[in-house]
Amino acid sequence: MCQLGERRRCGAVRCEAVRGDAGAMGEQPIFTTRAHVFQIDPSTKKNWIPASKQAVTVSYFYDSTRNSYRVISVDGAKAIINSTITPNMTFTKTSQKFGQWADSRANTVFGLGFSSEPQLTKFAEKFQEVKEAAKLARDKSQEKIDSSNVHCQGSGRDSPPSARASSVNGTDDEKASHGGTPDAQLKAENDKLKLALAQSSCNVKKWETELQTLRESNARLTTALQESAAGVEQWKKQFSICRDENDQLRNKIDELEEQCAELNKEKERNSQLSRRLEELEAELQDKETELEDLRKQSEIIPQLMSECESVSEKLEAAEKENRTLEEKVQSLKADIEDSKHKQSHLKAELKNFLESLDGKIDELQDFRRGLSTLGSED
Repeated sequence: MCQLGERRRCGAVRCEAVRGDAGAMGEQPIFTTRAHVFQIDPSTKKNWIPASKQAVTVSYFYDSTRNSYRVISVDGAKAIINSTITPNMTFTKTSQKFGQWADSRANTVFGLGFSSEPQLTKFAEKFQEVKEAAKLARDKSQEKIDSSNVHCQGSGRDSPPSARASSVNGTDDEKASHGGTPDAQLKAENDKLKLALAQSSCNVKKWETELQTLRESNARLTTALQESAAGVEQWKKQFSICRDENDQLRNKIDELEEQCAELNKEKERNSQLSRRLEELEAELQDKETELEDLRKQSEIIPQLMSECESVSEKLEAAEKENRTLEEKVQSLKADIEDSKHKQSHLKAELKNFLESLDGKIDELQDFRRGLSTLGSED
């Protein structure tokens, strides 16, 4: 448990516990993204269980000491992904924004939901790169193990006899340099044999340790291989089930999209009907206004009718007066025609009178000239 003064560091301590001692030996993040984390339901092996309530950070870590790769994701103080990438793993895209991979050691299937397809593509490409790097590291490790076994076998066969031969027989230089007594030579040879035996014991212990380590590694690899082989068929079945579920989900999505299209059409029809209803309500309001105007006008119809009757009476009286006036006009026209006729007759008589008057005037002028002539003669 965390003490009172270390509560703020509890989350970091738990995260370090997830990373293990490898973090202290040089494990560094090489790629980071954000996604929603899911795990397969262990009881049904079909449904997905959300491991995070929201998008969390998912990172690839590389341990240079162990030459291994891991996918780690921590939600608060809880590790929701701690998966070591092996060459047998495969990352599968099940949709445009969702991918998954199986971890036989964790005995689960991890799923990641991304916000966009490019993020999923980058994560899948990085998974493939890490997978290839893990495969290369495994091959190199196997080559080192094979070369070490060969070296150990060669050293076990050759080194002790040569050491013993060199120690017992010695070289020509050693034989030439030792000119002492046989007891001294035997003692020297005995010391050399003890030294060679101690060195051989150290080498044997070292080789036994390396052999035990190789056996443990081989056992782990064998166990992992057996687990992978045992889980392949299970993952195939789960993949087939997930694929069927995805097909069903796609069909369901297509149905929902069709329903959404129908719903959109219904919404469009409803909006059109709403607009038509508003237009009809506006027309109805206009008609009600017109009807109110007609009602107001109908209230003054009796007054208009009485006025119309008085106007009709006045019109009849005016028509009578008009007829009387017409009769007077006709009589006046007749009088005017008669007057015109009389006036033309008077004009004719006046003209005759003027002509006769002119004749008389001419006669008087002639008479005056005659009188003037007579007066001048006298």
